[in-house]
Parts: sequence; C-alpha cells; structure tokens
Amino acid sequence: MAGPASLVFIVEDDPSVRAAVERVMSLEGYRTEVSPNGADALERIGALRPDVAVVDVMMPFIDGLEVCRRMRARGDRTPVLMLTARHEVGDRVAGLDAGADDYLVKPFAVDELLARVRALLRRRPQSQPSATVGVADLVVDTARREARRGGRRLELTKTEFDLLTVLAEQHGIVLSRDYLYEHIWGYHVETSSKSLDVYVGYLRRKLEEAGEPRLLHTVRGVGYVLREQP
Repeated sequence: MAGPASLVFIVEDDPSVRAAVERVMSLEGYRTEVSPNGADALERIGALRPDVAVVDVMMPFIDGLEVCRRMRARGDRTPVLMLTARHEVGDRVAGLDAGADDYLVKPFAVDELLARVRALLRRRPQSQPSATVGVADLVVDTARREARRGGRRLELTKTEFDLLTVLAEQHGIVLSRDYLYEHIWGYHVETSSKSLDVYVGYLRRKLEEAGEPRLLHTVRGVGYVLREQP
C-alpha cells in the first residue's frame, strides 16, 4: 500500500523534531502516529501496522537500532527509515545491519525526507499474507493477533498473546526465562521475579480450558517450551 492514505509511524524523542516531521507528513496527506521512545514504539507497532516507520537512532531506554533489531526478530517487515545526527559510514552500516531499509542524516531537507518515504512505500509489498503457526490443534495467527485451539477462540491479553507467539514461533525449543523476559518485556529481571510464571499460568488455563492436553511445558531450571506431548 502506498499513497497519501499510508500510515507513517514517527518514533522520535525530541519533541520539536517529532512535531516537525509529523507536520510535514500530515501536510503531504499521510496519516501519522507518533511515539516518544523505543519502548513505547515496540509496544504499539504491532497493533498499528504502519506502512513505514521513521525512527530516530539516539533515544533513551531503547535506541532506534535496537527497535529495528527487535522488529525484525519478531518478523515485522515494516520499512524503516532511520534518522540520525551521525554521518560516519560506520553509523550508516550499523543502521542497515540492524535491519533498517534507509538512513537519513540530520539536518535533512524536507523534500529528501519525503522522497525517501515515498521510495520505501513503493518497495513495500501490496499485501502481506497472514502468518500462522500451528502446534497440534493450536493455531496462532500473528497478523490478525488471533489464536484458536481446535475450533475454540482464545481470549488473550496483549502480553499473553505475545508470549504465546514467541513460544509458538519456536515450538519444540526450550526458551530460557531470560530470553522470554527480553522478548516480551524488553529487559532482563531479577531471578526472583514471578511475572513470567504468572503469565504462563494464565496462558495454560486458557489453553486447557476445554480439557485439552498440555502444550505449554516447564523445563525446570531452564524455562518453557511449547510442544505436543509424545
């Protein structure tokens, strides 16, 4: 999808730059959404499903490079235009290696910014197939953010669905607690934290609500795995 109706997601911690880019995009006829930092952007981008993301590199909490890496690790192929005040070749290479599609150095001309966005929109596929993952009688549709077990739809919170998706995409592989905390919450936690165990409990109850056999297993001392019982 390309054209004036396209959604541009602007991720920039500097309020003046963020407002300026949003104004430029709005005046050009694009729909816009904005985010002040990387953590917020990662929380929202899956639901927004923008046509292109304009992401600043230097941000607090989670920088633009890490935002892009995590998007790509999730399978999110949204075109990303990186904005940065750094102009060295090594910085541009780092951005591209992180999964960015293009790189624009500040200060930039408005016409060039618009041209880069148009180019990324032209390169974007017209439609993206629904991505589904199946384990036994469980089907997880990551594009529609829906999950079903048998014919039963699972009513999941955002965190429950994100956790199920990570486990389903790597079903059969034991994922450590640290890995799951990093991919669901975006940080490492103290070993005494029980947040993950609580959400695993919620997810198990919903997966087994109709008396189905267990799919989400604990591997003591390591983490969790989604697999069909042999």
